[in-house]
Order: sequence, then C-alpha cells, then structure tokens
Amino acid sequence: MNANKLSDRLQTVASFVKPNSRIADIGSDHAYLPVFLARNEQIQFAIAGEVAKGPHENATHEILQQDVKNLVSSRLGNGLDVVTAEDQINTISIAGMGGTLISQILERGKNKLQGVSNLILQPNVGENGVRKWLMQNNYRITAERILKEDHHIYEIIVAENKPAPTYSEKELLFGPKLLQILPNAIFQEKWLAELQRIKNAIAQMKQAQVIPKKRISKLKHKADLIKEVLDFED
Repeated sequence: MNANKLSDRLQTVASFVKPNSRIADIGSDHAYLPVFLARNEQIQFAIAGEVAKGPHENATHEILQQDVKNLVSSRLGNGLDVVTAEDQINTISIAGMGGTLISQILERGKNKLQGVSNLILQPNVGENGVRKWLMQNNYRITAERILKEDHHIYEIIVAENKPAPTYSEKELLFGPKLLQILPNAIFQEKWLAELQRIKNAIAQMKQAQVIPKKRISKLKHKADLIKEVLDFED
C-alpha cells in the first residue's frame, strides 16, 4: 500500500470523503489517505495528525515526496489537538484504532468538533462503543460498510452532525446500516466467529472454582442476539 494505491480499507474510507472537504486524518499512517485525496483533487485541505515523532516524520516525508505540501499539513500532537479553528476542518477520519481509543479522541477533542459535519471512523474492535458515542453526541450514522482484508474483518462507520435516533441494543452492536444489508457473507463470518468465541469462553468460565455467573449471563445474552440476527440455531 502507498499513497497512489490505497488498501481496500482506506479506499473505502476515501470514498466517503465529500468533494472539496477540509479533512483531519488522525493517526494518519504515512499520510497515505490525505495524500491520496490531495492527488486526486478530492479535498481543499488536509491535516495528517500523529501523536508520535516517528510516524509524524514518515507523514512529512510522504507529503514532500508526493509534492502536496500546499494541500496537506503534517502535524505532531495528541488526537484533535492538531486542529485549529483557522483550519476550518469539516471532516474527521480516524482509522485503524480500537473503538475505545477513537471514542476517547472524539470526547477529549469535543471543543474541536464545532463545524465538523462528517466523521468517517474505522475501529478495529469495539464498534458498538463508537456507535454509542455518536448517538450520545448528535452524530447520525448515515452509512456503514463491512469488508475483509488480509484475513481481518473491518467495519467503517460514517456519521453526520445531525440529531441521532436512539439506537437499539442490536443496532449499537451490529450497526443500524449493516443490519439493512443482510444477508451478507462477511457479516455472517464475523459474527459466527464471535459466537464460537463466546461458547469457548463460557465453557472455560464454567470450569472455574468460582463461576462468574453475571459474566456468563452477559455473554449468553450477546450470543442470543447474534443467533437472532443471523437466524441461526445451535
């Protein structure tokens, strides 16, 4: 993967960036996404934000090498600290992190979200926590995608700054938009694997000297939701 040929995962993220956006890509991985967007004349301006010096230097190098320094700014800072009001950012992308960390970045940087109408998020795990944060902070989920790449399954969540409905427990777990595209082979693969993981975990817990009944009950409830959505019977 490079800035000229993105992975399927980042290509999908890029497809949700609206024309002429001003985007901050947090945790930018060599600035591949913002550089790609700049080279394809899809954006007005981009920030490639990194919290560590090494990745920041990699992003800076890529921006200079691809000759897009007039459109893409490499910045070192924690989360949304790299964004200023003068940047007039209207889109934020965060890809390749855990859902808890993505939610923490958004929560910590709430004061930087004024004027941000679009969020494009790709959590590696913990998607339900991201959806819950969006619901609680007036971001309506407008699109979701699920894809498989290099033996990993990823979900991409797109949200706009509009009053959000109260999502059900099932919608928070599986995704309100993903539930609308069933049946889907990748979705089924992901949740069948999770169902098996839950079964294995419960079997191990039952062998413990002190059986964690509340934890087992919670896992059984999740398993029931999965079976209901997949229309699956043991």
